[in-house]
Amino acid sequence: MEAPKYANEPQQGSFPGFARGPVPGLPVDSQHAEADDSATSYPNDLARYWRRLIANALKQGARTPFYVFASDPIRDRLLELESHDFGRPIRQWLSFKTQPLRSVLNWWKSQNRPVEVVSEYELRAAINEGFAPTSILVNGPAKHRWLPAISVPGLRVNFDSHQELSEMLPLARLHRWQVGLRITTPDELDLQNPENSSQFGFEPSLAISTLRDLAKLGVKVETLHFHTRTNINDPDIYDRSLRAVVDVCRLADFRPRYLDVGGGLPPRLTRAPRATTDFHSKDLVQTYANRIREALNSLPSVEEVWTENGRFVFAGSGALALSILDVKTRGPVRQFICDGGRTLNAMISAWESHSIIPHLPKPGPLKSTVVFGPTCMAFDQLGTHQLPDSVQIRDVLIWLEAGAYHLPWETRFSHGLSEIWWQDGETLEKVRDREPFERYWNGPSVQGH
Repeated sequence: MEAPKYANEPQQGSFPGFARGPVPGLPVDSQHAEADDSATSYPNDLARYWRRLIANALKQGARTPFYVFASDPIRDRLLELESHDFGRPIRQWLSFKTQPLRSVLNWWKSQNRPVEVVSEYELRAAINEGFAPTSILVNGPAKHRWLPAISVPGLRVNFDSHQELSEMLPLARLHRWQVGLRITTPDELDLQNPENSSQFGFEPSLAISTLRDLAKLGVKVETLHFHTRTNINDPDIYDRSLRAVVDVCRLADFRPRYLDVGGGLPPRLTRAPRATTDFHSKDLVQTYANRIREALNSLPSVEEVWTENGRFVFAGSGALALSILDVKTRGPVRQFICDGGRTLNAMISAWESHSIIPHLPKPGPLKSTVVFGPTCMAFDQLGTHQLPDSVQIRDVLIWLEAGAYHLPWETRFSHGLSEIWWQDGETLEKVRDREPFERYWNGPSVQGH
């Protein structure tokens, strides 16, 4: 079915390479580096895009380490999802926890798109930036701790537990919330203890009895929600989750208006992820849409499909710029000590492998290079990369795919927070200054004392 239309929606293809499909062949930093970066293959297009943005930020006075985030890659991922037939209109909610940046929130709002929040601060931000309550979906656990104090009429709220429901049902009625339930599906596992399920949602048997009880009380439930986990590249996992939701609806005699399938689609990375199968399958999104469309044959009451894909939408929308401070040679390996790294800026590098490229094309043979951050921690490294042997001290490196979960997990490990730059259209602007020592040490809560 035709996807909903949004304001200011451009034509697909605004972001070089991304609109043309998945990453082919070799990653950016595994190809022989040439001074001429004019080739037309996808990796070189991607490199040229981020090199241009980083160069423009440096010309405007940016100081490493700094992030650059851009709207074009976000737009193209959204348009890609909306190009598929889900059997119903698809509504894509901003997974705000993935990229909690005011510029992103306001850009999203300018597209007339809704936001999903999972914490007090996220909800406060959405209200502060003018989102209508019906354009805010409140998910996540333990909402009864904070939501009653800041609730506004008309919110959409998916209950995560019986405790939440029992404590907040009076408020839900008073504020006329549009409510749903989150279901625990078979593949929602505690990844540290895989013999156990995750901590989220209602177990199916409890969901069935709860839906029946709410129907007797005259409480209208509109949404069934599940979020299996992240980085799902096996369509059978979606299949099992969808079947579990269909079974709950059948046994509870429940007819949902909305089916919220959460997120989980993996990002398209320029390096092969660790210990995974092919994240770049061109058929994955199509298969994902097909499985949802097939499940909806058993759920004719559903009017819309909701998604909150974070990594898939945002991973490619950011880059981290680092300066090389020191170079050491240890046998056949070079070691770069940079002013940013895993401990401060890219915690996700502990389990995802991203490409690093020089911000200017460099000639020469590639050499095995380990990129470290500036903290006194052996943990602080961005991995081993093949980089030209002409890269030296004071050169700037670009860590790609920094758009998902980098800001939520950034730290002040002996350093202040870095600058942030935002690109939208032809405008590139600094939206956060580097954190000065006084703010780092005193904190905003005690200024003036």
